[in-house]
Amino acid sequence: MKGKNLIYALLIIGLGGFIAYRVVSNKSKNDESKKFGDKDRPTTVTGIVVKTSTFDNDLSLSGSIEANEQIEIHSEVSGIVEGIYFSEGTYVNKGQVLFKVNDIELRAQLRQAQTKEGLAAENERRAKLLLQKEAISQEEFDVANADYASMKAQTQLIKAQIAKTSVKAPFSGKIGLRSISPGTYITPTVLVAKLVNTGKLKITFSIPEKYASQVNSHANIDFSVSGSDKIYTAKIYAIEPEIEVATRTLKIRAIADNVDGKLFPGTFADVKLPLNIIKDAIVVPSEAIVPVQDGKKVYIANMGKAKEVMVDATTRTDASILILSGLKAGDTLITSGVMSLKNEAPIKVNVKK
Repeated sequence: MKGKNLIYALLIIGLGGFIAYRVVSNKSKNDESKKFGDKDRPTTVTGIVVKTSTFDNDLSLSGSIEANEQIEIHSEVSGIVEGIYFSEGTYVNKGQVLFKVNDIELRAQLRQAQTKEGLAAENERRAKLLLQKEAISQEEFDVANADYASMKAQTQLIKAQIAKTSVKAPFSGKIGLRSISPGTYITPTVLVAKLVNTGKLKITFSIPEKYASQVNSHANIDFSVSGSDKIYTAKIYAIEPEIEVATRTLKIRAIADNVDGKLFPGTFADVKLPLNIIKDAIVVPSEAIVPVQDGKKVYIANMGKAKEVMVDATTRTDASILILSGLKAGDTLITSGVMSLKNEAPIKVNVKK
């Protein structure tokens, strides 16, 4: 009996395993069948009909803002600072005395030189009278005349040195923080302060060499700075005469009025440089572009399938990009789901108006 029961048990287990195998096998075939059917099911995408338009070709660049004029103030002579005649961070006028170095020794030298100059002048006068009377030779008169010229030059030299003890502003502008005090012993190597003219500012930027021929001298540019929504305008006034070999760029400089005083030298500027306006241009949304190893591609709708098209794209803005070749007016360009599309994949396009 036990043998029979064992046989029945084995038969039941085998039958159950066979049924389970059939169920799993059928389910797997159904799943494969569904997958096969999904391949033929079209993917719903969004697209636009390509049209031509006039494209204002603005090139977005980074630039730097510089002062129109900027210098470091130094003394030309060594000595004790006698007086400081400016306040830090204030506006100074051209020719204003900024500080004075003690010149007491130089003035003593000047008095001595003036005395010698007076004596040499008198000797030269007497020699001239004697020459007229032929009491001395021409050579003796020339010596007296040379002594007088030498003493006069020495006097002028000391006067020039005294003038250097009063340091004046070479142009009007705002002076920065000073590093000296009255009584400081100063030398020509000591930086006293910086003087900056911020009434006008220079904006310096570089463009790729391929755009060099499109830059118009004296053209206006727009620029903005971090922390402000205001758009400023500057005018191009200088272009470097050659391309920088290391970077293959052309340096350009524009100038702007700092009317509100809120632009500071040393800050970065976001520059928009207007290039040639392109008529009948094809401009497409940036999301339609798929970067590939050898360039850029897009997908267009072709008889219910996605068609891969290589394009030549150039200047772009935040939302669009200019197509130079590869697309034509009337093409239906796919703008959504392009990263997962494949060539010849079935699609259903919802065209945006």
